[in-house]
Amino acid sequence: MHKPIRPLTYEQIDQWIASLQPNLARAEFACAIGILRGGGPLALMVSHAAGMPAAFLRYERATRTVRWDSSIAIPPAGSTVLLCEDIAGAGNTLDDCIAFLRGHGLTVKTLVAAFDDLSRIRPDYGLDARGSFVLFPWERHAHTDAYRDAWQRTQAGTRGSIPEDHEFAVYAIDLDGILLPDVPPAHYEADVAAALAERDALLPFEVLPGIGVECAKAIVTGRPEMDRARTVAWLARHGFDRPVLVMRDPSRYGDRPYEVATHKAQAALALSCTHFIESDPVQALHIAERAPLLRVVWWNAAQGAGKLVSAHQWQTAAVETLPAQARE
Repeated sequence: MHKPIRPLTYEQIDQWIASLQPNLARAEFACAIGILRGGGPLALMVSHAAGMPAAFLRYERATRTVRWDSSIAIPPAGSTVLLCEDIAGAGNTLDDCIAFLRGHGLTVKTLVAAFDDLSRIRPDYGLDARGSFVLFPWERHAHTDAYRDAWQRTQAGTRGSIPEDHEFAVYAIDLDGILLPDVPPAHYEADVAAALAERDALLPFEVLPGIGVECAKAIVTGRPEMDRARTVAWLARHGFDRPVLVMRDPSRYGDRPYEVATHKAQAALALSCTHFIESDPVQALHIAERAPLLRVVWWNAAQGAGKLVSAHQWQTAAVETLPAQARE
């Protein structure tokens, strides 16, 4: 992935469409038409924002076939409709769908969540994402190596099918608190050498996250790089040496929770992961804030259960006056 990733969340897209509401309402579109699947959420958001019915088209890339896939009838000839898609790409989807609707005598305007350098069509409504790789919440898997390989191999689904989204899930996991117990900080403060020896002697938890931990792509730990040799030895001794081990570079990331979380979020994104399992709830929130489309799971080893977490900013006017460092 050579372009910087630009994640767009449902909330950001919804707010953008809400900002268009006056223009969309004045246009008096007969309906918002989403191209399934990526355009579906957009058509529904537009429908709610501007009070127009939603309808859908189904597009088959292999045959370039467009068909009406809705319970409502195609609007009468002469109507103006808003065609919705997630991205204006380099392919034929928008072209073919526009031609289909125009063939029914409709005037077509377009709304896409993003257009980039490769977009053949500049939409009537769209976010400018040139110079970046847009990641949509309904296409988190598109960031993974396996999905991009399948996309290339099948030529965007025109020469073979692409597996279902969930089959592209890629996990990274934390180490301490996930595979083995955390050594209390007081032990390190009292005697670092003794605490490290205690940690080396720990056995893995009997109950681990039920994802097939040995199949995780990476173990991303907040342990500093200087601990690599003894960490590698422990993982090998207990059969966890298959995943890539990513350790923290203290020259880039300090040991405060939000710095360690930044290290983990950046590593997970660089590895094209879709999920991250974290043992510390505070770090889990920081990771979710820094990588909003990463599925972050806080794993509670004591309960043997996980919770999916997200981080949305909420602050009062009083917080606005605090210096940035105090808000971390």
